[in-house]
Amino acid sequence: MNRKEFLRRSALGAALLGSSSLGYSRSSVTEIESHLSKKKSANQKHAVGMAAEPIDTVRVGVIGLGMRGSDAVRRYTHIEGAEVVALCECRKEKLDAAQRTLQSNGKAKAAEYLGDEAWMQMCRRDDIDLIYICTPWDQHTPQAVYAMKQGKHVAIEVPAALTLKECWELVDTSEQTRRHCMMLENCCYDFFELTTLNMAQQGLFGELVHAECAYIHDLRSLFFDKENGYYEMWRLRHNEKHTGNPYPTHGIGPVAQILNINRGDRMEYLTSMSTNQFGMSLYAADKFGTNSPEAKKEYKRGDMNSTLIKTNKGKTIMLQHDVTSPRPYDRIHKLSGTKGYAQKYPDERLALEPNAHNFCSQEEFDRLMAEYEHPLSKAMKEQAQKVGGHGGMDFIMDYRLVYCLRNGLPLDQDVYDAATWSSIVELTELSVQKNSQPVQVPDFTRGNWNLQKGFQLIGI
Repeated sequence: MNRKEFLRRSALGAALLGSSSLGYSRSSVTEIESHLSKKKSANQKHAVGMAAEPIDTVRVGVIGLGMRGSDAVRRYTHIEGAEVVALCECRKEKLDAAQRTLQSNGKAKAAEYLGDEAWMQMCRRDDIDLIYICTPWDQHTPQAVYAMKQGKHVAIEVPAALTLKECWELVDTSEQTRRHCMMLENCCYDFFELTTLNMAQQGLFGELVHAECAYIHDLRSLFFDKENGYYEMWRLRHNEKHTGNPYPTHGIGPVAQILNINRGDRMEYLTSMSTNQFGMSLYAADKFGTNSPEAKKEYKRGDMNSTLIKTNKGKTIMLQHDVTSPRPYDRIHKLSGTKGYAQKYPDERLALEPNAHNFCSQEEFDRLMAEYEHPLSKAMKEQAQKVGGHGGMDFIMDYRLVYCLRNGLPLDQDVYDAATWSSIVELTELSVQKNSQPVQVPDFTRGNWNLQKGFQLIGI
């Protein structure tokens, strides 16, 4: 058995022995194979480097006005060439708050759509260019697919999809409709990540060999907060049903760009392992009592999930997820090359040859950070920090999306990035359920991952 065949059979075995709640049939090998490798339909063009006609003023419709959507509305009032024309939400008080945000920033009141199904009506409007989706995870793909079929570009909060099937739906629909599908991975636009991207592209680290990344953030107080937490406790329910890494993109996004994933390299397979679950039950017992329903409920998500990913070019990525342990926020972000090393947490540091056994002095670090600051960061930092959104990276993300649409440029993050990064959600669950068996990562570009030679922010 050759390596490719081994990986294929490993993925099939993990899928077939996995939980039926993943959407897989235990007896349908053909269906599983179709999710791992999928042929395009006749006359279907790829979307690598895809651009659309320039849009003078990007008219935006926002679906979901909770934690993320409400702040997106505020940020868009500061972006030249963008106009929020419609809002959709199932809670009237959230709609009212978003309207006040628009009006307090000197913008016109937007059209309102209220109700669980109202988003479809909004997507059918002929005066919207971009649908901006900030709803619970399981609604992302259905709403994005519908919007693209109505001729709209879409921007989707993370992750863009929860299953391999949904990932392929996004890819197929974007290719067929020629509409952009961008996942809103804001961490790609954080300042240290942009600077280390530029450092890597300028060869400061030599050949990058290994990267580490994560999403470590204690969210238990939000999980159990019925008043101010996630709408109708949707994120808590997900922890009850699933294991693996449900939220990989904050860590993997910046690292994937730096390693040129889908632009000269690709993820080939991964193996994933989770601890047992401890943190949710302990927190619930402390908060509600040891005999409470919350404390007695079963939560399938292990506290720490660790995943190793191997790329076609022989690079490795270590990815972690933990949202139920009492520890400081950490996305890790470590880069290890043949000539140097960078890390973001707990302190931003560099180590370079010929003295890589020690971190650079503060003076040398400051000099290098200034010398290699990314052009996008230089141009946008002051305004981004003023507008805000996770320190400014949210604003830069939105600005770049609008800029590319207005100028008819390919987006920084395309549908293949959305699918590849999001596929880790289900792939890690499959691997964990099969005792960390290797699982193949689908090539959502269908062989076109080597067309572009290196990641770049076009137009800068």
